[in-house]
Amino acid sequence: MSEERIKRPLEGIRVVDFSATLAGPSAARHLADFGAQVIKVESQAHPDTLRVGMPYAGGVRGLNRSGYFATYNAGKLSFALNLTRPGALEIVRRLVERSDVVLESFAPGVLARLGLTYELMSQWNPRIVMASHSLQGQWGPLASQRGYGQIASAMSGWYDLTGQEGEEPVGPYSAYTDFISWPFLVIAILVALEVREVTGRGLYIDHAQMESSLQFLAPLLLELQLTGRVPSRRGNREDYAAPNNVYPCRGDDRWLAITVSSDAEWQALCQALGHPEAAHDPRFATLAARKAHEGELDALLSAWTAPHDPLDLMERLQAAGVAAGVVAKAEDLLRDPQLQHRGAFRRLEHPEIGRHAVLGHSFRIEGLEAGPTRAAPLLGEHTYQLCRELLGLSDDEIADYAARGVLE
Repeated sequence: MSEERIKRPLEGIRVVDFSATLAGPSAARHLADFGAQVIKVESQAHPDTLRVGMPYAGGVRGLNRSGYFATYNAGKLSFALNLTRPGALEIVRRLVERSDVVLESFAPGVLARLGLTYELMSQWNPRIVMASHSLQGQWGPLASQRGYGQIASAMSGWYDLTGQEGEEPVGPYSAYTDFISWPFLVIAILVALEVREVTGRGLYIDHAQMESSLQFLAPLLLELQLTGRVPSRRGNREDYAAPNNVYPCRGDDRWLAITVSSDAEWQALCQALGHPEAAHDPRFATLAARKAHEGELDALLSAWTAPHDPLDLMERLQAAGVAAGVVAKAEDLLRDPQLQHRGAFRRLEHPEIGRHAVLGHSFRIEGLEAGPTRAAPLLGEHTYQLCRELLGLSDDEIADYAARGVLE
C-alpha cells in the first residue's frame, strides 16, 4: 500500500450539528471522520439524549461519561448554546455564516418556533446546506409524530417480522432504524454539497427515518404485491435454507449459527459432525424434506452441537464448506482476530472515560487515513475557543453571553 497520505476529502467543510441521539450524530461523525470540522451544539439545559444513556464509564453517571455518546460523537467539537435564550440566534447566525452544513433532528416545527428556518439561514449564507432528520419527514399528515428508532422500527414493519412464529413481536436490537438510516442521510448531504459546487447555492434536505428503513424491506413488499403473501414472524427460518438457525454449544449461553442451502452442504455438515448416515435419512435428504421436518431437524442439530466448543465447531464446519458463525458477545468482538487485523476499533483517550474503543469503518481507501482521531468532546469543551477563533467574539462579549445563559 502506498505510504503517501491522501487529503481527507471533506477537509475544509464545516458542519453545525444540532442533531441528537443516534442517526443524526452518526451521520455527522462520519463526516468528521473524513475531514469535516463538526461543531456539536447542545447545552447543559438540553444535552444530547445519549449523554444520559448507559453505559457510564466505571458505572458513574455524568454528562461526559456515557460510552454511548462517546461512540457516535468522536472527532467533534462541542459548543454549549442554549437556543431558548434571547441572543442565541445571533450566535447561530455567526455559525451558519461560517459553515457549509447545518444538521438537525428536532421534531418538525421546533426550530421554526425558535425562529430558525432554512429560509432565514439561506439569507445568512446562500451556500448553506441544511439537513433535517426526523421520524416521518417534515410534511404530511403524520409528520408531527414523535419517536425514536424503536417507534420507527415498529411503524415500518420490522417488529412484525422479528420474533418466533405465532408469538409476540420482539423487535430487532435497540433503536434499529437509527442504525440503518444514517447512511442515507450522509449520502444526501454529500450529494447536496456536490450540487452546490455546480450551482453555487445550498439545498434543503428533508430526511425521513421511516422511509429509509423501508428500503430494506423492499423484497417483502414486492412479494406481497406479486403473490398476496403477507410476510410475518418466523424466527430464523428461510424458504431457501434448512437448517438455518442458532444451535447451543458448550459453555455459558454459547451458540453457533448454521445455514445450509443445498443438499451437498447438508451432506458435508453430517460428515463433519460425525453423523454421515443422517445425510440419507428420508426426512432430511432434500431441502423440501428438511423444510417439512424443520422442528425435528433443529432438535437433532441441537443435540449434535451441544457438546462442542462454538469456535472449534465453527472452524470445522467452515473447513467442510458449511456456513457457520459463532454468536458473538461484546468481548468476542473486541478480541476478534480479523477485526484486530483490520484495525476495526480505534483506541481513544478521553479525560473522563479514559482509554476506550470506538468502531471505525468497514472499508479502507488506499492512502486515506480516516478518523476518528479524537475522542468525543466534553460538553462545551470548545465553546470559548470557537467564540474567539471562529466567531470573532471578544472576551467581554463572550462573558456577556455567558452571563445571560446563552453559552451554557
